[in-house]
Parts: sequence; structure tokens; C-alpha cells
Amino acid sequence: MWYTKDLRQVVRELRTNEIMGLTEEEAQKRLEQYGLNNLKEKKKEKLFIKFIKQFNDFMIITLIIAAIISAIVSKLNGEADYIDSIIIIAIVIFNAIMGLVQEEKAEKSLEALKKMSAPNAKVKRSGKIVEIESSKVVPGDIVILEAGNYVPADCRLVDSYNLKIEESALTGENVPTQKDADVILKDNTAMGDLCNMAFATTVVVNGHAEAVVVETGMNTRVGKIAGMIIEDEAPQTPIQKKLAEVGKTLAIACIIICVLIFVIGIFKKIPIVEMFMTSVGLAVAAIPEGLPAIVTIMLSIGVTKMAKKNSIIRKLPAVETLGSSSVICSDKTGTLTQNKMTVTQVRNAFGTINNQDKKFILELGTMCTDTTEQRIEGRLQFTR
Repeated sequence: MWYTKDLRQVVRELRTNEIMGLTEEEAQKRLEQYGLNNLKEKKKEKLFIKFIKQFNDFMIITLIIAAIISAIVSKLNGEADYIDSIIIIAIVIFNAIMGLVQEEKAEKSLEALKKMSAPNAKVKRSGKIVEIESSKVVPGDIVILEAGNYVPADCRLVDSYNLKIEESALTGENVPTQKDADVILKDNTAMGDLCNMAFATTVVVNGHAEAVVVETGMNTRVGKIAGMIIEDEAPQTPIQKKLAEVGKTLAIACIIICVLIFVIGIFKKIPIVEMFMTSVGLAVAAIPEGLPAIVTIMLSIGVTKMAKKNSIIRKLPAVETLGSSSVICSDKTGTLTQNKMTVTQVRNAFGTINNQDKKFILELGTMCTDTTEQRIEGRLQFTR
């Protein structure tokens, strides 16, 4: 465990230098060896596969079978009346399209959120501080951590100055954790007590530090959590369970009744073809073809209303689950927010502003930043 080792041992094992950092050549080699510092996601399914999965429901399958049988019976009877079959298939396809469209909208919104929370990182490369994409951070990199920064990977602190990190996304504790690079901890220390470590996706709220990256990507603590999420399938919602039960009950009841009527007709010497068509007609009439469409439409209305309130719903049945809740306990951890403050207007204490006051206020704000200046290839550049 990295937190049980002193700094010299950590640096030696990672073959790095806490003062100079890695060279660009060595960083590139390690990037090829360890891969990008990204969390893996489930493989995205093709649109056609997603569409087909919308039919994976007992009630929907029963409706499709009923439509096919109805068409066959009409053909055998010589009537060529396929209106019922066409209506049933149209309802089923409409239901699938509605579910697919909503899922696609939600995934695009979630992708936008992921892009918002993908920060850059400041690292030492050949003794110079450079800013790179966090996905290109590799084990052995020396990263600079300052107030407001996301921690790009799991790190062992090299030095720290009044460093506090918000780790609620991992530990659930809403109070920032005080960090100390000089502490060496015992094995099996609890997650919330690892004061000489900084973990990916957490946020620095106070102080500054330098740290050596020890784990990246799926090997980080948050990566292991992501791995468990990928492996686990979401359970069915209450409405999905109820519809499945209703569908099975209706299908079984219809089959039993139809078989019973068919047998009674045979005993009464009624023609087999006539009894077969009567039984199938009864089965088709007993199945509520409009139920999936009505449920989908109502859930879609709920999703649309929630979307106007900036609430993202990926799966339609989740709306019903949320509606079944009587008490919702939530804890604001900053998981899906940028955790950034942006100036939109400048005003003085009296709510007014002129150019002189505006310039003075901006100068004061500039003095409060952690911006550093350095010359890179002869050009003066500012980084925060």
C-alpha cells in the first residue's frame, strides 16, 4: 500500500524524480504502457440493438404474437382484414420508438456532463510545470494541486501546505479532509483516514501541494467503483414488475380460456377451423393492446416535465419509481457539478458600477488568484 511507505521508497518504486518529474519521452512510454487515465464505460450498443431491446417485454411479445395470429386467421378466413394487426404492430413500434428516443436524449445529456467534469492537470515535466489533459497523466507524474483543482489520479503526497480535500464522493463525509504528506500510515487504514493520499475526482478546497501519481484509470479507487457499476445490471422498476406480472397473468388466462372454448366447441361438433378462429379472436380481444402505448405516453409526459426542470431521466420507467417515493434524502456532494465559480457581473457595495470602480475590483480579484507566470519557448504564459 502506497500510504504505508515513505516518500523515498515511493519515488524509487515509480522510477521518478520529485523535483524534475518525468521527461516527455518517459511519460509517452508510460502512457503507452498504462493507457489513458480514463474510466471505462459499458460498450455503447448500436442503435438497431437498442431498438430491438425495446421489445424485450412479455406484454410486447404477447401483442406481437396476437397480431401475427390475427393476420393469419384473417387470411385463412378469406377476409383479408388486417386492420387489427396493423394497429397492434403500430402501437408496439410507437412504444419502442418513444423509449429509444428518450434513452438517446438522456445519454447525450450525460455525455455533456462528463465533458464538463473532465479537467486538465498541472504536472512537472523535465523540471517545468506544464498543463496537460488529465487523461494523459501517468504513474510517476508529479502533479501540482491547488485550491479549486480536481485531483487527476490517485496520488501519494510529496509535500503539502494547509491542504484540505473534499472527498465526499468517495467517503460520504461532507467535511474536507486535512492532508499531511509527512505522515506514514499503518496497513488497513480506513479510507477516510488516508491523510497522506489524494484520490481521483476529489477536489482541493484549501492550500496547495505536490504529489506523485501512483494509480491511474480503472486502478484508482473511483475506477474500482466504476468497475462494479459496469458489472452490475440495474434492477427492474416497480412498474416493469407489475406490467410483467399483468402480461403473464393475461396471457396464461387467455390461453386457458381459449383452449377450454376450443375443446367445448369440438365436443359440440362445431367445425375445427371456426372454433380456432373464435378462440384466437377471443385471445386478441382480451389482450389490452393500448396498455403499453398509454403507459409510454404518460411516462413520456412525466419525463418532458422533469426535463424542463433540468432533471435528466435516462429510462422512462424511472419516472414511475420516482413518483412512488414518499421521502427523498439527498446529499449534495458535487459529483455532477463543475464546482467552479464564474463572475457574470461586477457591482460595488451599492449595486452600481463605473469604469474606475470596475477596474479597482478586478485588480483586487487578480491579487487573490493563484496564477503563476513562466516562459515557455520564449513566450510569457500564465497558468492557474
